[in-house]
Amino acid sequence: MSLNKVNSMDWNTLLFDSVIGFFVILIAFLLTYLLINRLYLKIKDKTIFDIKQYFPEDEIHTLRQVVFLFMMAGCFTYVVLELVFANVDMWYLATFDFVLSLICFIDLDKSTIKNKILAFLLIPFATVSFLISDITILSFFEFAHLIVMIYMIKVYYVKFNEYTKYHGLGIAIILLFAIIFFSMYITAFAENVSLFDALVMSSNAFTSNGYAILGKSILGKMDAMVLVWGGYVISGVSTATLTAAILMRHFNRKFEELEKLIKENNK
Repeated sequence: MSLNKVNSMDWNTLLFDSVIGFFVILIAFLLTYLLINRLYLKIKDKTIFDIKQYFPEDEIHTLRQVVFLFMMAGCFTYVVLELVFANVDMWYLATFDFVLSLICFIDLDKSTIKNKILAFLLIPFATVSFLISDITILSFFEFAHLIVMIYMIKVYYVKFNEYTKYHGLGIAIILLFAIIFFSMYITAFAENVSLFDALVMSSNAFTSNGYAILGKSILGKMDAMVLVWGGYVISGVSTATLTAAILMRHFNRKFEELEKLIKENNK
């Protein structure tokens, strides 16, 4: 068999595998999007899923600020993983990219042609395709996907800025995020651990829970993160609620005394 024929067969196999991979990733991504959208429509009107039932309004505003900052940090972390870290576990990167891209895809307004193109390029063809094959034509999507992730950092920054100004909120939350994520990157380099491990370590240290990784699996570490930050948020809500209740009781008593004095003077 001639060398040209062998090369032709290799290219045909590569092209076939890439086309199959393209449609598998596309269908899996869109099906996940449709399932999440359908689930959201079913539960959005249920009281148990209404965040206003659990948090005061001021805390909800802060949590929405945190969501915008978290998405900015997530997109930035993806860019760092792609450009800086050479030995990244592909399963970890592909899972992270799939989830992050899906959230951005759901959140992106797809009413314009420009945003429809951006939404298509958000689909993580490159990273997920490496789980199927070491060599694939879909890797050419990687650069475009990277550019879109950088653009999404800007999108979420604009959303954060507009939301903060519209509701007259403070921007001190940025300092909190800056401390956590800069510590995460420093820890990753200094301790020679993954960014995820570094985030767990920084979170534990920041919330005074000890400088240690809780859990050996990704699921265990995610559970530890939920516990750490869940406790942090709930303790903040409890403090804010208690403070508000004490202040309301104090001012209500003052208003009652003032009203009583006014009535006595009118007599």
